[in-house]
Amino acid sequence: MNSSDYLSPPSVETLYVDHHPWLQGWLRRRLGNAADAADLAQDAFLRLLASPRIFGSLPEARVYLRTMAGGLCVDLWRRRQIEQAWLDTLAALPEDRAPSAEHQVMVLQTLQEMDTLLRSLPAKAAQAFVMSAGCGMSTVEVAQELGVSDRMVRKYIAQAMLHCLKTA
Repeated sequence: MNSSDYLSPPSVETLYVDHHPWLQGWLRRRLGNAADAADLAQDAFLRLLASPRIFGSLPEARVYLRTMAGGLCVDLWRRRQIEQAWLDTLAALPEDRAPSAEHQVMVLQTLQEMDTLLRSLPAKAAQAFVMSAGCGMSTVEVAQELGVSDRMVRKYIAQAMLHCLKTA
């Protein structure tokens, strides 16, 4: 498109035609992988379909798409880190103790859901919850580790548990 301004708000189809090749190229350079770039470019436009936006100019649309695609890259890298940690854990297990393939997939999905959930909490609430529920630490131990009161730890844990219930 030669003009920097749209005459009227563009449809998602127009945005796709105008920006998809550019976005996919940007993602390919960022990820170093054409297949992942294609997947994330499609995901970006699917999100745009789900939550339409109005753009007045070509640069405005590109800034939004690049920002959204950057977030999708971070999500992809985060999922891959979790998957690699799980694979490393599995590799350290004796072969006779390895869970079934179905169980492995369920655990990986649960780990990714927990990561998403914990990242949506304030940092100290997430830390307190993991230390208490995941590591079995007492509220006194968590309080010492975080440098807060025992009462604050209980508040953080309650906040995290309420958040878990609301998102379930």
